[in-house]
Amino acid sequence: MREEGHNKLWNDYFSENPTYGDNLFRRRFRMNKPLFLCIVHRLSTEVKYFQPTEDAVGRTGLSPLQKCTAAIRQLAYGSGADIVDEYCRLAETTARKCLHQFTVGIIHLFGDQYLRRPTPEDLERLLHVGEERGFPGMVGSIDCMHWEWKNCPGAWKGMYSRGTEKPTIVLEAVASYDLWIWHAFFGAPDGIYPKWTTLFQSVRLPQGPKKGYMPKNKNLCEKMLSVPLASCKLDSPLLRILLNYVIKKNRKYYESMHHTPQYNCRK
Repeated sequence: MREEGHNKLWNDYFSENPTYGDNLFRRRFRMNKPLFLCIVHRLSTEVKYFQPTEDAVGRTGLSPLQKCTAAIRQLAYGSGADIVDEYCRLAETTARKCLHQFTVGIIHLFGDQYLRRPTPEDLERLLHVGEERGFPGMVGSIDCMHWEWKNCPGAWKGMYSRGTEKPTIVLEAVASYDLWIWHAFFGAPDGIYPKWTTLFQSVRLPQGPKKGYMPKNKNLCEKMLSVPLASCKLDSPLLRILLNYVIKKNRKYYESMHHTPQYNCRK
């Protein structure tokens, strides 16, 4: 059964002539194949749980591909642990353990590189790129979207519904030109773009080519940010795990600044 699950998975996605192409892989795994294989390689070589094993009779255990696929499918679709039983050939408890070990391993291996604050070198590079793109002093683009709050307390639904049936909260994010998200924040829907001096608003009705240059190029930068924000709705389980890690890592910082963001955002 284990070998059958591994062989089916290999033939479907990882063989020289896979059954499903790269476009379907990207849609079902929420990432491209080289990135997924890089993650599998790092986990299988540096995390003991994902390393190949054999039992007492020499039978091969679950492969790293099976374990990682089980974890990714749960994160990508937000489904229960038993949903991967028929395809990956592993039990519900094993699938749940794969998910836990996968998230812990990802944070351990990639947390210092990807879940961090910008360094002075990062800011210098972003400012240089922003100046070349016609926006001197720009670090990134800010955008917001409304996220459905499934577990919103009944007494708060009117305040968070905005005239709609379902309550929502605002996910605010700042991303640079390469779609690297430097800032993410959940808060009340009391306004989209804050009136800060560090943020400038677009010109609604530009008159002439000179005044129309800035809104046109600004909108192009903001559209790039809409791509990862839209994908956040699909990858919400993984996003919540990463945000919880960032919150715990920076808890003392927020408390020292006497600023506690609203993190009650479970779907």
